[in-house]
Amino acid sequence: MPLTIRACRMDECAQVLELWKSAEAIPRPTDTLPDLQRMVREHPDTLLVGEEDGRLIGTVIAGWDGWRGGIYRLAVLPECRRRGVAQALVAEAERRLVARGARRLNAMVARDEVQARAFWDAAPGWGRDARWQRYTKDIEG
Repeated sequence: MPLTIRACRMDECAQVLELWKSAEAIPRPTDTLPDLQRMVREHPDTLLVGEEDGRLIGTVIAGWDGWRGGIYRLAVLPECRRRGVAQALVAEAERRLVARGARRLNAMVARDEVQARAFWDAAPGWGRDARWQRYTKDIEG
């Protein structure tokens, strides 16, 4: 079956959380069912899923703040890697963000995620920007 990339549906949020665990995505405070459901409800085109033969095999978040696009939570099940799924998810995220008006895109990649860094290092048009340091603050709920 071919890969289909589409917006996540509300009833799939729990599956997305399980996919992230299986893909060994670094857990974040927002990895909760209510947080994902809110994203899908309030920003329905933000969380994209890759589906193959009725099974979710990958995700990407294509965030848009009205100024620039952000790509987060690119995750593919381990048994589905090295088949172009991540490339297809990123291409669709880029396409959607550019259609919304994005002229600059950022991708968040953990420094210790060797496979993720290798993916982004090889991604056409993407490059590391050593000029910036990211600061974060987690709000406990």
